[in-house]
Amino acid sequence: MNRYIKKIIHEVHEQSTDPICAYIYDLEGIQQHVRNMVKTMPKQTNLFYAIKANPDKRIIQALLPYVKGFEVASIGELKKVRDVSKSVPILFGGPGKKDYELEMAMKENISYIHVESLLELRKLIMLAKKRDKHIHVLLRMNVRTKTLPKTNISMGGRPSQFGIDEQLMEEALSILKERENTHVHLKGFHFHSLSNNMQAALHVEMIHHYLQKVEQWKHAYGLNINVINAGGGFGVSYDETPGFDWPLFTSLLAQSEAVQNLGDTQLFFEPGRFIVADFGYYVTEVIDIKMSVDRCFAVIRGGTHHNRLPASWGHNHPFSVVPLARWPYPFQRPEINNSNVTIVGELCTPKDRLYEDADVKRMRVGDAIVFEKSGAYCWTISHHDFLGHPHPDFYYITEGNQYE
Repeated sequence: MNRYIKKIIHEVHEQSTDPICAYIYDLEGIQQHVRNMVKTMPKQTNLFYAIKANPDKRIIQALLPYVKGFEVASIGELKKVRDVSKSVPILFGGPGKKDYELEMAMKENISYIHVESLLELRKLIMLAKKRDKHIHVLLRMNVRTKTLPKTNISMGGRPSQFGIDEQLMEEALSILKERENTHVHLKGFHFHSLSNNMQAALHVEMIHHYLQKVEQWKHAYGLNINVINAGGGFGVSYDETPGFDWPLFTSLLAQSEAVQNLGDTQLFFEPGRFIVADFGYYVTEVIDIKMSVDRCFAVIRGGTHHNRLPASWGHNHPFSVVPLARWPYPFQRPEINNSNVTIVGELCTPKDRLYEDADVKRMRVGDAIVFEKSGAYCWTISHHDFLGHPHPDFYYITEGNQYE
């Protein structure tokens, strides 16, 4: 853990008598991470940030100079990006786009809309003609392949609400060629088949499969393709398992003949988790330590209403203990030493658990617990207002290890 995180925790703790509860986002770390990612990418590729992982405005601002653009999946997300930049390229995805969302996407000059169904395509053709607005689209395709890596979350290669089955390709193209369509233009294809893949070599194989499919479609239907969006899905490990090896991935891409032969066709990637996960910290204070039968529980100020990822994924979330000195009570301070403890939150539900049977050297009531790797899918997927507890504070590390 960054030493500066501990410094922030101590300073924040000293400034308030309330138990500490906060998110700390390392914006400088995110920027350096993305700069390193882009350095190794082949020239035919572009990096977008999928803001669903964390749509914090300060993170969007921090990434603006370093990514090609942003991927959004709702009008709410679209507005957050446009609040930061009126001109940055935006990709608009999601399986349930409403008419008003498609109209807003046109108004806000979306670069590409990912079309997820034949009905959505027909609606878009009607709305674009009505508004006299020319729109570029990528058809999101659900392709069957045996080369998909095995992950906890799969959106393609099987029955899914995402994308258009490849058997419907001809029907989609025929809709685009109908006389009524004067404003919607096919520019390429979008693929996003899985989430949190750890295997760099298999990820390259999957992309090769995408590129082969597109080549087949180009020759079969006489298509001119400008963009192939290969989605995200790059994995972050929350245990001892090695995470996704980005340098290996980009090295294999650079050596790939299929990528080298893309010509003017651009290959997009739109990771979210992989960009921000390692640069967020959820900091909470231990409120109580108690025994129940033969098990020890540490109750924290906070829980899954602030960080739902552990409960959602069913994993133990990595953490560190930061000792804090303050103990204002006249009675003995509860603590545990060289013991197992289950870390739970303040909610009235047994599902409010962040770590089961953690082995800790020392933990006291009043110490801080720092849940690392909390930059993605932690705060924004949580049920913030369940039971009405206060929200955490938010702090941002900026250039020179300053924080705000």
